[in-house]
Amino acid sequence: MTDGTPRGGRDERRRFTRRRWARRLRGWRAALAASLVLVLVGVGVWLVGWSDVLDVEGVEVAGATDTVTPDQVRRAAAVEEGEPLARVDLDVIRSRVESLAAVREADVSREWPDAVRVSVVEREAVALVEIGGVVRGMDVDGVAFRRYQGDPPPMPRVETDSSVTAEALREAARVVVAMPAGLAERVEAVRVDSVDAITLSLRDGRTVRWGSAESSEQKSSVLAVMLRQDALTYDVSVPSDPTYCTDPACA
Repeated sequence: MTDGTPRGGRDERRRFTRRRWARRLRGWRAALAASLVLVLVGVGVWLVGWSDVLDVEGVEVAGATDTVTPDQVRRAAAVEEGEPLARVDLDVIRSRVESLAAVREADVSREWPDAVRVSVVEREAVALVEIGGVVRGMDVDGVAFRRYQGDPPPMPRVETDSSVTAEALREAARVVVAMPAGLAERVEAVRVDSVDAITLSLRDGRTVRWGSAESSEQKSSVLAVMLRQDALTYDVSVPSDPTYCTDPACA
């Protein structure tokens, strides 16, 4: 029996019905896939940021070898174990570590799955400076960051007073760093009264008016030639027009 509908019409209706169900099925599959993705993302966020699966269990320290110890870095970092690693504030930790006088800079990163890594660059002494009766090492930034047990190593000594600025100390450090080894070995002290008033006292008693740290390499070259002249005082503050004096009154 038939319903009176031509066979071709019935086939067309069946194809239409199949296509409609196929579209619905694709829609359900897409919706199911989207739901699964949302669930997985939610679980991932919870695992990383809120569960104890990826909590901090330790602090790795690199670069601390001489003037600061790994334990000092860990204490300064003050990383709370048990805190989700993803929620650790790396900038705050870096600021804490860089507050250590012996640390010039620090880099802090996450070491998955459970550690914070702190890499430090230690300051390196280029000169000695006496502050409050204590001889300390001073780095290229003019920062006095360490004290020495016993005799300090042979380095130029920076002489100053309590009124000198941090900028002036940086200038003095720049002068020391710019001096070639041969000249640095002959320097007993670097006297700094201001940014533009830096003087070298040589080990043989002669004096060099250096001025500021500007053009220090050129000044070093000029001074190497001038020291061949028998004089008491040399002035290379203007390296294009250096002078020297043999009269003790010039000192």
